[in-house]
Amino acid sequence: MAKTEKPQPGPRDQITTTLLAKSAMKQDVYRLTYDLLSNMKEALQAIAADLEKDVSGKDPRLVFTFTDKGEWACELRVAGDTLLFHMHTNIFRLDQSHSLWRTSYLSEEELRGFFGVINIYNFLTDSFKYNRERDLGYLVARLFLNKENHFMVQGKRQMGFLYNDLAGNVMTPDRLRELLYSLISYVLEFDLLAPPYDQVQQVTVSEVNELNANMKLSTGKRLGFRFQADNDEPH
Repeated sequence: MAKTEKPQPGPRDQITTTLLAKSAMKQDVYRLTYDLLSNMKEALQAIAADLEKDVSGKDPRLVFTFTDKGEWACELRVAGDTLLFHMHTNIFRLDQSHSLWRTSYLSEEELRGFFGVINIYNFLTDSFKYNRERDLGYLVARLFLNKENHFMVQGKRQMGFLYNDLAGNVMTPDRLRELLYSLISYVLEFDLLAPPYDQVQQVTVSEVNELNANMKLSTGKRLGFRFQADNDEPH
């Protein structure tokens, strides 16, 4: 008896397979990232209360506040610095050139290389206090979370190497709290630098009028961390 060949899957079958595998996985990653942001909000609120209790009692000028900014964002004010946490609503595949694709963790299963992303920005608290809309904020780190609740952090200096072991980093409440304290410490290490004289030696009448009204001369805290402008690559 002749062997019956197994029919090849058609376009419809391929679509069904993709939906059940990749698209469903993206929904799972989105939910995990969304839940992580919710847990992050709770942890940040507790951290703010803890710092407020420990520090503000000794110096009431040092204010620590947490603000929920809606479904996908929150804010932590730590004295003169403000950290803004923002979750992207899309799921991203890690760039094929990234070294993690050469590790067994990703090479064994491609779907582990898709991530939800939470971006963390640093602003000066005064930028919001005085509504200085032209002030600059800086991307401090990007937190990546995959379908297995493994995470990594892309950033510079200590934020780039403390949390780069994707296969070994599993998100837990303790790890989350440790990460948040590391972010706060990282931001507090950098001070506001006076801009070069040549950049501020001229000012328009409009800018002076704005300055008198709302203190709107552009100000930014240089962290040595701008993905687009810096020559050295983030880890």
